[in-house]
Amino acid sequence: MVKSTETARAGVYLPAYPPAKPYQILLVGPSLAQKGGMASVQKLIVGSQLASIDIQHVSTHDEGSVMHRLRVFAASVGLLTKRLIGGADLVHLHVAEKGSVLRKILLLLLAKAFRKPVIMHTHGCEFHTFHDGLPGWLRYWVDVALRQADCFIVLSESWKDYYLTHCDLNPDRVIVLPNPVEIPASIPDRSASSVTRFVFLGRIGQRKGAFDLLQAFANLPADCLPQAQLTLAGDGELEKAGELIKQLNVEGYVELPGWVDLEQRNQLLWDADVFILPSYNEGLPMAMLEAMAWGLPVISTPVGGIPEVIVSGENGYLADPGDIKALSAAMQSLVEDDALRLAMGHSARKRIEPLDLTLYCERLTKIYRSVLEKSHS
Repeated sequence: MVKSTETARAGVYLPAYPPAKPYQILLVGPSLAQKGGMASVQKLIVGSQLASIDIQHVSTHDEGSVMHRLRVFAASVGLLTKRLIGGADLVHLHVAEKGSVLRKILLLLLAKAFRKPVIMHTHGCEFHTFHDGLPGWLRYWVDVALRQADCFIVLSESWKDYYLTHCDLNPDRVIVLPNPVEIPASIPDRSASSVTRFVFLGRIGQRKGAFDLLQAFANLPADCLPQAQLTLAGDGELEKAGELIKQLNVEGYVELPGWVDLEQRNQLLWDADVFILPSYNEGLPMAMLEAMAWGLPVISTPVGGIPEVIVSGENGYLADPGDIKALSAAMQSLVEDDALRLAMGHSARKRIEPLDLTLYCERLTKIYRSVLEKSHS
């Protein structure tokens, strides 16, 4: 046995890295086939090659009937138990809010019963409203359970502040790790765009500000509107959005393609000039990060971790949620000023470089190893 470099001074003896066999990490969260940012992050982790790490995914949730979801969760409990008995080294739980929190707390306690270290990785954009709305006694026990995690990953400094302040977590265990993004090797030359194409990616509904966006787009000046196009891609309240488009008389300028797959999404981002997401609540939206990687300026709102990535006037614009007038002004500015739009897009791509998937995986590997070392000390 030799001393690891990080624990030698403390006199703790551990196997040198890399270990004789890969560490087995159980990545626990929603089905990889689900839509949304949490599944996207999991897929990126599962598809990456982490040094001396064997990632095995356990699905705890899938879309469908209540009975189907109960069966999926029951199966996940059985599979997780089997893997824990089989010698898994660490459990990495991905959690959102509401039922996701309660499910993951049960699995956290199960892993702790087997004396396994646990990482709780939070993605929930509305965790604060869920947490604040719990009865006092239940909120107390949720906080007690969350404090059992060996490491607590959050997406931004603002979310770190929330969990420290409202859940009384140990500051030494809370780590800010923004979502990763795959950066395309090349992006299109958008300098010759005759029409400014705005793209929205996400669930179409009030929380993402989709209806505010349609109203803001329709409010563009008469001489500006013919120079703009808007695509709202995603599932959700498509019928309501379609009706609003007709009421606002912008049918010739707005497209609703529905949910798009990876290839279609990349084509939309290739064709687009500006990404827009006027949300009321967010964690750190994957769609926004992906758009920035494609060299698109962003129009969004200062919620969640967004203002830690978007600097208004530098790589995009930030408007308060529901401020339709400010949204229209931002859109008009980027329609009328090609040089500004291109400069902001360049700045957006530069800003996202530190979130490249390769760098993310290196840091995640270090987090895994640090938690494992502490669990053996």
